[in-house]
Amino acid sequence: MSPESEAPEVFVVHAIHFASREGLRGQHFLGHDDRSGEPHPTAYYVWLAVSDRRVVLVDAGLDPEHHSALPGLEFHGSPVDGLAALGVDPGDVTDVVLTHLHHDHTGTVARFPRARYVVQRAEADYWTGPVAARIHREHWLCTDADVRHVLGSDRLALVDGDRELAPGLSVHRVGGHTAGMQVVRVHTAAGWVVLASDAAHFAENLADDRPAPILHAMPDVYAAFDRVRELADAPELVVPGHDPEVTRRFPAVPGTRAHRIA
Repeated sequence: MSPESEAPEVFVVHAIHFASREGLRGQHFLGHDDRSGEPHPTAYYVWLAVSDRRVVLVDAGLDPEHHSALPGLEFHGSPVDGLAALGVDPGDVTDVVLTHLHHDHTGTVARFPRARYVVQRAEADYWTGPVAARIHREHWLCTDADVRHVLGSDRLALVDGDRELAPGLSVHRVGGHTAGMQVVRVHTAAGWVVLASDAAHFAENLADDRPAPILHAMPDVYAAFDRVRELADAPELVVPGHDPEVTRRFPAVPGTRAHRIA
């Protein structure tokens, strides 16, 4: 039986809140206006999707032991510690889906000894190609050691476009924020959830149709907004990548920094 013909697995999805940062609206929304100087906090997450058959980590966050923190960044703990609080050991993780290769999404990749790394080919090609090295901004957005570890691994799975990784879990290339930005669609008891990551940093990006200022291709940012909405069963099942509202929208798991999405 092919994966396409199998009934989708039902996953339980958590957002693990591992860090926070105080920022300004002008840092988070493209185009300065009279609100650009207002405080605008941001949150940092990794996402865990677990079924009866597999344990999937979406993004690997930052490692507080090896990261020179951004100004105003407050760590609540390592993403690996966040997994442990949910009873998940790094060796349990079957797949690490990297939505893109910015440093705040790759920091603990080396901690997962068995996991397959899932990256879009367009993302890998961009960061190993000649252009990224010429753009000053990219030097602080990407950690070379993380990229070398992932792209040099014999556990790397490069995908092109949309791909079902398992019945009930798929990745979808949307681009926009980065050359190979991908989002993750997960089948849950509440319906199809979309982990948007940085395709939509905040719910406000989608509500106001307003991009974030760090982007690779403007038309693809808007197309990604549309694609995220199409893939989710309901607007409330779209999970933005850096929105503190996630911690208020979804119930906390006692004794952890995790919030159950569905």
